[in-house]
Amino acid sequence: MDHIKLLINGSEYAGAFGCANDKYAFTGFLPKKTTRLISSTLDVDTIEISINSSNLIGIFAAANSNAIGVSNLISKYELHVLKERLHEEGADINVGIINSDLNSIGNNILVNDKIAFIHEEYDSTAVSEIEDIFGVEVVKGSIAGFKTIGATNILTNKGFAINNNSSDDEKKTIDALFGFDSIPTTANNGSLFIGLAAIANSKGIAVGDNTTGFELTRIIESLNLD
Repeated sequence: MDHIKLLINGSEYAGAFGCANDKYAFTGFLPKKTTRLISSTLDVDTIEISINSSNLIGIFAAANSNAIGVSNLISKYELHVLKERLHEEGADINVGIINSDLNSIGNNILVNDKIAFIHEEYDSTAVSEIEDIFGVEVVKGSIAGFKTIGATNILTNKGFAINNNSSDDEKKTIDALFGFDSIPTTANNGSLFIGLAAIANSKGIAVGDNTTGFELTRIIESLNLD
């Protein structure tokens, strides 16, 4: 199974509750059935954590194969638990804190194993941290007027789904940057917040339950999950 539609804690914004790379999904403490579905759909192990006493891991973290970058709102205990869970899994993944007032990391960063495209107002210190944590080139920008590019787009190692308000010229520029041919789309029956609607990696996607068949098809095609 490479896709599934989910309600998580009654919300169609599944991506608010987790982020993933191609080996692990990092989620909040969710119902076991939900974590099993995410794990099987993305073909990964699931690591349950909290950040800022919250289950909204997709808001406060972003991940690629090299690292998970987390908000500076994470507590010392939560950071310890995250590192312990990674150690238990034998995971060779860096954990880095991004020190910025733009601390909704998942909303503000699109990252895969080649590039991080980030909120244009991150300062030079945060840019250096993001570059060091994820081990990739960092580019600032916005898409379709949204500076919260992580909340409004989806990027994996295999594809890129761009929100439906992007212009043709903007799409061409971003596609050239990422090296993918994206497809403009919405999720959850018309929402432009497609990043918040989904937990995705190169192998699958868990997307909000209100996503229509047409939207899901476009997202799957964009991410090359066929």
